[in-house]
Amino acid sequence: SPRLWGESMSASGAYLVAKDFGAMPAYDFALRHPNRTCGVMCLGIPFLHGGSSFTAMPEGFYILRWREPGRAEADFGRYDVKRVVRTIYILFSRSEIPTAKEDQEIMDLADLSTPLPEWFTEEDLAVYTSLYEKSGFVYPLQMPYRSLHKRQPIEDPKFEVPVFVVMGEKDYVIKFPGVEAVLKNGTMEKFAPDLKITYIPEGSHFVQEQFPDKVNELLLGFLKDHPVA
Repeated sequence: SPRLWGESMSASGAYLVAKDFGAMPAYDFALRHPNRTCGVMCLGIPFLHGGSSFTAMPEGFYILRWREPGRAEADFGRYDVKRVVRTIYILFSRSEIPTAKEDQEIMDLADLSTPLPEWFTEEDLAVYTSLYEKSGFVYPLQMPYRSLHKRQPIEDPKFEVPVFVVMGEKDYVIKFPGVEAVLKNGTMEKFAPDLKITYIPEGSHFVQEQFPDKVNELLLGFLKDHPVA
C-alpha cells in the first residue's frame, strides 16, 4: 500500500519521507510546492518522469492483475487475511517480480510451506493481520494499482530541494522497465540536481523493515547534511 510516512517540520517547510507508491505524492508535492519543502527522502522508488511502462510485461505481472477490477478480490477471497498478508510479504521480499502463469493467481505463488523472511516474525504478521482485518484491502488496491493512470504529469519537472533515494540492492522494483536506467545512467540527476542515491546490500523492497536501524541512520544523516538555513 502507498506510504507517505511523515514529515519533519521546520519554519521554512517540511522534509518529506515516503516509501513505495507514497514516493509519488512526495515527489509531486516537492515539485509543486518547493517553498514548503526542505527535502524529500524516498525508499524503493526513484523519480520516474512519465512513469514506468508496463506494456512489455507479461499478463501475469501482479500490477496488471491487481488493477483489473475484481481480480485481486477473488484471488484474496480464497484465503483468510493472515494468509494473504503472509504471501505478500514472502513475494515482495524476493528479488524477482511477482508474476503468475496463465493458470495461476498471484496468491498461488507461495504456500504455507514457504517460510517468512527471517526479519519478519509471526508477531509482526499477527499485528499486520489484525490491521487488515479491520480495514480490508479495498484502499490498497484502489490506490495505487487502479489509480496510477489518474496522475497528472508535471511538465519539465525540476527539483529545487535535495532528494535522497534509498534502494535495496535486491529490491525487485529495480527490474521494472526503465528503473535501473533511471538510477544508474544519470537520468534522475537531470530532474534532481541535488541528488543522493544509496543502496543497501541484501536490501529487499521492505528495506525499512528489514534494516530499520540502517535506514534510520541514513535518513538522519541526510537531515544532518541538509540543515535548514
